[in-house]
Amino acid sequence: MVTTTTAPEEARPSTPRKAGRKPKSRLPRSKLPYLLLLPAVALELLVHVIPMVVGVWMSVLELTQFQIRNWSEAPFAGLDNYRATLDFNGPVGEELLHSFWVTVLYTTLSVGLCWLFGLFAAVFLQRPFPGRSLLRTLFLTPYALPVYAAIITWTFIYQRDTGLLNELLTVTGLVDERPFWLIGPNSFWALLVVSVWKQWPFAFLCIMAGLQNVPTEMYEAAAIDGAGFWRRLKDVTLPMLRPVNQVLVLVLFLWTFNDFNTPFVLFGGSAPEQADIISIHIYRSSFITWNFGQGSAMSVALLLFLLLVTAVYLLITNRRREHA
Repeated sequence: MVTTTTAPEEARPSTPRKAGRKPKSRLPRSKLPYLLLLPAVALELLVHVIPMVVGVWMSVLELTQFQIRNWSEAPFAGLDNYRATLDFNGPVGEELLHSFWVTVLYTTLSVGLCWLFGLFAAVFLQRPFPGRSLLRTLFLTPYALPVYAAIITWTFIYQRDTGLLNELLTVTGLVDERPFWLIGPNSFWALLVVSVWKQWPFAFLCIMAGLQNVPTEMYEAAAIDGAGFWRRLKDVTLPMLRPVNQVLVLVLFLWTFNDFNTPFVLFGGSAPEQADIISIHIYRSSFITWNFGQGSAMSVALLLFLLLVTAVYLLITNRRREHA
C-alpha cells in the first residue's frame, strides 16, 4: 500500500502570474473625500456661484426688455447702474433708501421677537411636566409647514370682508369698521406677524438644544443662593447660551433681511409702500419695470452690504469671546 504525502502550503511553489496582467489600481484614501464632495461642489456652482457671476455681469449692462432676447446686444453701462442705484437724491436711489429702512425696521423687530419668543418658550419647556411633548409639537408646527401653504392661509385670515381676524375683531367689539390688513399702514404689521410666526420655532429649537448643555447643578446652586427666575436667566442661562445666540441671531438676520417668499406670497408681485422690503423692491425693479441692469446692481449692493454686516458682526463677537 503506497501512501502519498502532500507538501505544506508554505512549501508549494507559487503559480506565476500571467504575463501582461497588471494589478488593480485603487483610489488613494486621501483623494476619496474630494471625490465625494464633487457632486455638492458642482451643485453649489450651478445653483449659487454661476448665477451670482451672471448677476454681476448683468449689473454693468444696460439690460432692459429690448435686449432680453439677446443679451450680447445689450450696451455696456459700466457703473452707471450703481450710480443711479446709490444716488439717494435721485428717484431710483430715494425709493431704494426707503425700502432699505423699511427692511431694517422689519428685520430688527422680527429677529428680536423671534429670539424672545424662542427663549421664553425653551426655558418654559426645559423642565418636564404633563403635556410638554404636545406643546413642543405645537410650537414647532409653523416651522414644519410648507411656506407657501402657510402664507396663503394667512392671506385668507387677513381678508377684509371674510377673513378670520376681522371676524374676531368685530365679534368681540374691538373695532367698529373692518380694517384693511394687506394694504395701507397695517400691511407692515401683517407682514411682521407672519414673519415672526413662521421663524420663531427655529429660534425655539436652537435655544432648546443649547439648554441641554447647561448643567442642572448651576441652577441648583443659584437657587440655593436665593436667585429668582430673572436672576438665574441673567446670570446662568444667557451666559451659557451665548455661543448659540451668536449664530442664531446672525442666521435669523440673514434669513429675514433676504426674505422674499413671505412678502411675495402675502402681497403678490408688488407690496404696499409701508411693507416694501428690499427683496420685493429688487424684484419689482427687475421683473415689473424690466430694468434688469438696475435690479442686478441693487442685488450686488445688497450682497456687499450683507457681507459687510456679517464680517463686522463676526469680528465683534469673536473679540468679545476672546476677552470673556
